Amino acid sequence: MIEEGDYCIDILTQIKAIKNSIVSVEGRILKSHLRQCVKDSLSGDNTFDDKVDEIVRILKN
Repeated sequence: MIEEGDYCIDILTQIKAIKNSIVSVEGRILKSHLRQCVKDSLSGDNTFDDKVDEIVRILKN
């Protein structure tokens, strides 16, 4: 779009749509991780704290 000289607002609108899509996918992956991996870590193998640290690290970035 940039190379074609499209209107700046149209380009920004597309970028915003892409960013929103990525955030949506990120949320779905996190939800899946919480439901599967974190749930499994509660079964007594002492990895719960590691999973919490892992999630906090990824959310900080």
